[in-house]
Amino acid sequence: MDNFIFSLNATIPIFLVIILGWILMQTHMLNREFTSVADKFVFKIALPCLLFKDIATANLKETFDLSFVLFCMIVTTIMFLTTWLLADLFMKDKTMTGAFIQASVRGSSAVLGIAFVQNIYGNSGMAPMMIVASVPLYNIFSVIILTFHSNDVVKDKNRIRTACMNVAKNPIILSIFAALLIAISGLSVPAIPLKAISSVASTATPLALLVVGATFEGKKAIKKIKPTAVATFIKLVLLPTLFLPFAYWFGFRDSELVAILVMLASPTTVTCYIMAKNMNNDAVLSSSVVVTATLFSSITLTFWVYLLRTLGLI
Repeated sequence: MDNFIFSLNATIPIFLVIILGWILMQTHMLNREFTSVADKFVFKIALPCLLFKDIATANLKETFDLSFVLFCMIVTTIMFLTTWLLADLFMKDKTMTGAFIQASVRGSSAVLGIAFVQNIYGNSGMAPMMIVASVPLYNIFSVIILTFHSNDVVKDKNRIRTACMNVAKNPIILSIFAALLIAISGLSVPAIPLKAISSVASTATPLALLVVGATFEGKKAIKKIKPTAVATFIKLVLLPTLFLPFAYWFGFRDSELVAILVMLASPTTVTCYIMAKNMNNDAVLSSSVVVTATLFSSITLTFWVYLLRTLGLI
């Protein structure tokens, strides 16, 4: 019951902020101009600050575990490439492919990871290491996939070069690698700039959620209910079903296993919507999956935690 209450506390407030965004849009307190500017601010400033703060302040030297890092990196790569291959083969509407792949794989690791592990063990455990191992790859693969499937470059013969350029200039990826350099070197960010970065970072998630709610188009989303349901099932059920047994087989337990669970089974992150919209992919499908996965994740995450505890693994 405690795990269920915690799952509700972690996911329902996110859902409520999305609803608030929708209400504010319907009452004309927000408008399209606001959401357009907010999209760019979150993409170029707030999200980079959030990821920079999370990674730059992680104590990598104390928690570094090569086998754990490699497992998270390899699993993340397999998830993206396999979903990409299957979506390319079976999705009839190719305009949805990029958004579908990203939404099916990319979870709220940076947002829920540390909170989830702390709730169970009282400390962040291996969550920061999971974030360092998976989140950079989340963003690199997302940029590549969204570039290849962007409506701007469907007929572009230089998509590989375009993808490389987009990775190189993506503000989220640049912030991640800057943070990694600081974390690996053992340097610390001075208190004054860190406080300023943290203040800006704190706006990323609520502002992005408000925009998702404000721009959510129910009629269009209903027309995409099938890919939404499939992406939600992949994110919350299929991925943990496939990869948690491998985590067990490799000997990961306790906070390591919970961190891996968050990587696999956390709801689709709101960043998917922000990146899909800014890179001219299907923002409607992205927002639909974010809303649906967030709503159902309180149930599925509770189930996975209950199962792992019943088996004595966490």
